[in-house]
Parts: sequence; C-alpha cells; structure tokens
Amino acid sequence: MDDLDRTGTAMVFPGMSPSRFADVARFMLLNPYARRLVAAADERLGYSLVDRFEETDGDYSEYAQVAFFVNCLALAQWAEAELGVVPDVCTGPSFGEKPATVRVGSLSFDDGVSMTARLARCLQEYFAVEHRDVVTQSFVRVPEERVREMLDDLTTRGGWNDISCHIDHDFFMVSLRERDLEWLQRAVRALGGLPLYTMRPPMHSAAFGGLRRKAGAEILADVDFADPTLPLVADQDGSVVGDAEGVRTMLLDSFVRPLRWPDVVAGLRRLGVGTVCVAGPDSLFGRVGCTTSNFEVIAVNPMLALQPRRGADPPAASTGR
Repeated sequence: MDDLDRTGTAMVFPGMSPSRFADVARFMLLNPYARRLVAAADERLGYSLVDRFEETDGDYSEYAQVAFFVNCLALAQWAEAELGVVPDVCTGPSFGEKPATVRVGSLSFDDGVSMTARLARCLQEYFAVEHRDVVTQSFVRVPEERVREMLDDLTTRGGWNDISCHIDHDFFMVSLRERDLEWLQRAVRALGGLPLYTMRPPMHSAAFGGLRRKAGAEILADVDFADPTLPLVADQDGSVVGDAEGVRTMLLDSFVRPLRWPDVVAGLRRLGVGTVCVAGPDSLFGRVGCTTSNFEVIAVNPMLALQPRRGADPPAASTGR
C-alpha cells in the first residue's frame, strides 16, 4: 500500500517497562480520566490501588501492573477526548495486550482489572517455583544474523537460550539462565552492541508452557471475552484477531511465543495505518526506528496529559464495554 493511502490511526498500548510510583503518581491523582479509572479499579479490587502501589517494592508487582494497565487506558481516553484521536486499529505488544483487549471491547474494564491482578499473582507464583534461574536480557545494535550466531555459540557451550522479543532489526531480548548472563553481555559488547536491562521474571519463551497451562486453567478459562469491535493486531505475528477465542489464545500465547514488533508494524501497514498513538508510559515502542520510520507517532504519556489545556472538564469516561 502506498504511503499516501495509509490514513488510518492505530492505538498502541506499550509493553510494560519499570515505572516508579513517583513517575506516575501525579497523573493518577490529578488527571480526571485516571482518577475515574483508579476509583473504578479500587472498587473492583477492594483496596486502594494508589496506596498499594506506593507501599510495595518491585517493578512488576501486582499493584505496579494494575496501575500500568489503568494508566494506559486513561491516557487512551484522554487522547481520544482531548487530542481527537480516533483509532481504526488497536494493538498492544507484550503487557499492552491487556489494555488493548479492553479498548477493542473484548473485555470490560472491571474484568480487565481483575484479570491483570490475577495474572500478576499467577506469574509470581509460577516463577517462585519454576525457572528461578532464568532472566530476559535486552540489547541493541546487533543485527539478527549475528545474534543467531552468538546464541548458537552459547548453545554449543551448553547454555539454554530463547529469543523472547524481536523489537527492531538490531534490537532483541533473549531469555537465558542467569549463570550465562555475564557471558551474553560480554558477547554483545564484543559485537559492538549495548546490553540494556535484565528482566525478572523472564517472558515470552516456549519453555514456559507450564505457565500458559496454569494461566489458562486458573484464570482465563473463567474470563468472558467478546469479539473485538475494532481490528486487533496480535503482537506475535501481526495477524488480526477476529473473535473472542482468538483474544484468549493471543493472551495465552504471549507466555510462550516471542513478541515480533516488526511483524506488528507490517500488519498495521497492511491495514492502512499511517499514524500510531502510543498510549502509556513508554520508552521503547514509540521510539524505535521500526516505528518512527513507518508512522507518524503521537506519544501520549502522563507528563503530556498533565499539561494545562483549554476547555472544560471532560465528560464522564466509560469504564466498560
């Protein structure tokens, strides 16, 4: 499709990166969209989300995850009401699948809050027992061919590994045993690359089939999904998820299949998308070359949403489908 014909807009909910309470507290307490959703989340959870988030350590605690989910949806509502963003398509890499599922009408906000909290606890329970020695390391500036050569070398040395995320042509995340982490970091630097952050718990690996089964049986089997009302692009391969069961499968497959952002970009282009609105605290998906070279990017973050704007207070924001 010619670039001139790509006039559509996609709402993109980013993957979750470490987000400190101090970075988003003012947004959660002052922004009217966030305040409404936080109040609805409190009612559903039976506790104060803001208080628990502030009191609990850990970048990926249950409360940090629910807060990220709420903030993404609040920012999307703000962007639609205040900036006039009208999404034609929706997607959410990694954690972003959860708010995306709500935005396309497959899940109510209340059920999305519960699902996010329960999945966070499920993840914590699983990795407290299984794969306790596995982490996920991100790095940039190494092309895929060299990445695969490096990982073949690690395999030859007896080190298990799995590519968990393809972010760009030279940006990857690899899951491996922690004992091999220093080796990988040295190998990346030797290739001219730059190791970034190390994630605990790890993510997106075929080795985590037990987690997929646990989440499916204990949580997602009880969740009532609906067919999406907007095209929803899966983060594993860029395909369009067409029905409720497809949404459930996409969420479960996220545990065991790698995220492939270039495939998502290709899928959005096929659907005629020329602009992406990245709604959420994001330091990655709206910034990488794969995104910026293909789309106009509207970065909607808590800092932007707190800037004074003309006009009256916004109307009541819907929290369900």
